[in-house]
Amino acid sequence: MPHSTRSTALLLGVGLCLGALSPALAQTKTPKYSNEFLNIGVGGRALGMGKVQASLAEDATAGYWNPAGLLGQKTKYDAVLMHSELFSGIVKNDYAAFSMPLDEKSAIGISLIRLGVDDIADTRDLVNEYGYIQYDRIRYFSVADYAVLLSYAYKVASIEGLQVGANAKVVYRNVGEFANAWGFGVDAGVQYNRGNWRLGLMARDITTTFNAWSVDAEKFKGSAVTNDPIPKSSTEITLPRLVLGVGRTVKLPGQFTALAAVDLEATTDGKRNTLISTSAVSVDPRAGLEVGYNNVVFLRGGVGNFQKIQSFTGQEEWKAQPSLGVGVALSGLRLDMALSRLAVEKLGQRSQANSIIVSLGYGFK
Repeated sequence: MPHSTRSTALLLGVGLCLGALSPALAQTKTPKYSNEFLNIGVGGRALGMGKVQASLAEDATAGYWNPAGLLGQKTKYDAVLMHSELFSGIVKNDYAAFSMPLDEKSAIGISLIRLGVDDIADTRDLVNEYGYIQYDRIRYFSVADYAVLLSYAYKVASIEGLQVGANAKVVYRNVGEFANAWGFGVDAGVQYNRGNWRLGLMARDITTTFNAWSVDAEKFKGSAVTNDPIPKSSTEITLPRLVLGVGRTVKLPGQFTALAAVDLEATTDGKRNTLISTSAVSVDPRAGLEVGYNNVVFLRGGVGNFQKIQSFTGQEEWKAQPSLGVGVALSGLRLDMALSRLAVEKLGQRSQANSIIVSLGYGFK
């Protein structure tokens, strides 16, 4: 990759982890894109379908997409592992989940998420007191975001096909030795299945989620940045986000099936660059399709993240983020891969940053 493209990817990768940090350290109470690392998505199947899962999730990944779906898993125990690398491998995204039923009407799950950029060079002390460059004075640190989701799902006996769920989540964010934050929040979800139709509603951060930042001001001081302002400790609030989904399964000739679904994601933290955008609510629609053969081999596709982008020439046009995926399920083992493409505008030229996501799932009795 050319040096300029790698530099662009590095800046975007670091920005993905630090984007919400600057407003927080400036003591903004409700910054836009707070805890955005929790909205990247998990699981090769979901990401291959354009993150359309509110009505579909039914394995251990449901703890992330919609905890009500934990009741849909086909085996007693289910586990999923995922690793993906964004922006030419600069950003590492890792995920693990486990779920199991308690009885016929309830299930529990746990999900672990980490998004991080490692080995970031701190060059503030690169020049020594005599004005000479001294490379052994370079120090390295990591920026990482962590989340633990504890999930519970319950089947409503009085209404056939209705199930509800909730997450209690703990967030920890770390910027080397300079700053860290602890956060707590609650999600709630509903799924309703009738015939070949599936409906879902996921409410993230329904009570709002807060991050309490603690900043070590002394660590921010350095010989190269003595005039920069020193951040202060603060509290960051994440406002609710709603995802409404609908899906339908269709039987095709032979042993083929098709599953089509649409999600509408509504954010409440101000006007965003989405297809439907207002000062109160912004709505981002997504669509996904999965074609399966004998419940063994699956091909997937999806589209979402519609944004109006202004090119270097000043012309505005709508762009979307497409994704493709493939999956194999055999004897309880599931291997899912997804390819997601993110367009990056660079000096009037369009370069492409591809993300390859691999997840491994296993259901066992």
